[in-house]
Amino acid sequence: MLAKQGKKMSGLEGTLASVLVSRYKANAARVRELAAPINDKQFWQKPFPYGNSVGHLVLHLTGNLNYYIGAQIAKTGYVRDRPQEFNNPNPPSKEEALKRFDDAVTMAEQTIRGLSSDDWSAAYSGVGTDATTRLDIVVVCAAHMQHHIGQMIYLGYELRRQAGTTP
Repeated sequence: MLAKQGKKMSGLEGTLASVLVSRYKANAARVRELAAPINDKQFWQKPFPYGNSVGHLVLHLTGNLNYYIGAQIAKTGYVRDRPQEFNNPNPPSKEEALKRFDDAVTMAEQTIRGLSSDDWSAAYSGVGTDATTRLDIVVVCAAHMQHHIGQMIYLGYELRRQAGTTP
């Protein structure tokens, strides 16, 4: 069960939710910061013959949050198409992709704030993860965002190098 919205949490439960929500906010801000200096074309450009674009990583993080937290915990009904996150031949605009990402982060934050003490340790399962509790998957998703933020940093350096704008 999810705690009632608006219920003030205290103690460890409140601290846990507060720390995790802060981490999600910081991660989302960093994604936005990394996307800001690149144009729409660069957002979808793969600067290496392998790997992904910043845009496809944003779609992937959006799908990740919407599935693991949205569908599995918040019961949003989201149906994930993971291959499309990386291979969508007609991706949305940069701003639309970032808006969808922001919406997914907001949903995750609201879900985190709504978890009760018992909810954190409730059994969890989802396709493609070995997380066994809700706390586990919320932490895994935050770490997953950090991982892809590291990739976005490197992609941004390479895009600037290729454009001849490296300081």
